[in-house]
Amino acid sequence: MRFGFTEEQDELRRSVRRILDGAGGVAAARRTMAAGDGHDTVLWRQLARELGLAGLVIPERHGGAGLGWVELVGVMEELGRTLACVPFLSTVGLATATILAAGTEEQQQAILPALARGEVTAALAWLEIGGDPDPAAVTTTARPAPGGHVLLAGKKRFVVDGHSADLLLVVARAPGTSGADGLAVYEVPAGADGVRRHRLPTMDATRALAEVVLADVRVPAASRLGDGGWPAIARALARGRVALAAEQVGGAQRCLDLGVDYAKVRHQFGRPIGSFQAIQHTLAELFVQVESARSAAYYAGWAAAHATADEADEAAAVAAAYCGDAYFHCAAETIQVHGGIGFTWEHDAHLYFKRARASRTLLGTPAFHREDVARRLGLGVADDGADDGAPSTGLGTGPATAPGVA
Repeated sequence: MRFGFTEEQDELRRSVRRILDGAGGVAAARRTMAAGDGHDTVLWRQLARELGLAGLVIPERHGGAGLGWVELVGVMEELGRTLACVPFLSTVGLATATILAAGTEEQQQAILPALARGEVTAALAWLEIGGDPDPAAVTTTARPAPGGHVLLAGKKRFVVDGHSADLLLVVARAPGTSGADGLAVYEVPAGADGVRRHRLPTMDATRALAEVVLADVRVPAASRLGDGGWPAIARALARGRVALAAEQVGGAQRCLDLGVDYAKVRHQFGRPIGSFQAIQHTLAELFVQVESARSAAYYAGWAAAHATADEADEAAAVAAAYCGDAYFHCAAETIQVHGGIGFTWEHDAHLYFKRARASRTLLGTPAFHREDVARRLGLGVADDGADDGAPSTGLGTGPATAPGVA
């Protein structure tokens, strides 16, 4: 397959880059971190409303741009390049994907237009204590209540932008069910009675994660999105992993750029450190990893838009496994190239390192995704021990580590 972006897709990417650079790039992320708001409302307004990114993958009949996951991959790569503190992954990559995968046509028509206009943000409340991505780990319940209502009870953690989202999509199970059975997504207004939420202290201050407590939150039974159950949720999570993989590519590329630029200007023993063979080999290795990760993410985006559902899910798992490891390895090696200055608060390298480490476990660890790929291919699964940040061609399993909570 020969893959290339169209001129319209390239122009969309350039438009996103102009806005991000105009906002100050990583400097904008630092301002948002200092303010403690969780995301840059001004930048989000520019991207969501002026450029129309909030409705990027929403069909035109629901007020969106009617584009797809190939375009989303380009946008996410640019957002990852600058560590943009905007609720794009949460609202578009996860919540919108869930509504499209699980909601009925009537529910989509009721919810998506406001999202497409950038008037509301949304978050998918899926993970719980420990961050285990297995559906069996969901303990939040949805109990029938009189008057055609449902009572939601449980605690969600690591909800991306959950502290500020206007709409929560809560994954809960019917009483008495287990595993992947009995799971569904419920639409919950963030201000509903019984909803308590707060931002978690995390290692990566450029991305806000929240804890959401549901204390017998009463919602109409009709707030359940469709009747697809776990298969629809899994399909939405696969799309979210494609978006995250593309963001990781953008961050990994920026780490490589930082390392190359520094190797040209930092002198030791009377010459640039980039002339030393060890530095050259390190940067060459990072280049290969970035390009390989980019190929994986681009193919996953293409598959999400054009391939069969099973092929798209498999490509998403491959991209999630490789891109997560590649970004973390690039960020770690970039700090080594910079030496002591790379660890300082003033330098951007440590921000990329923290984002890489947290993102690597946000939607499941690379080991979890390798196990998923092995299962899809009918291969035996054995722990390859590959949890050191270097991309692995092995197929291993491992614990689902919580995403960087301090």
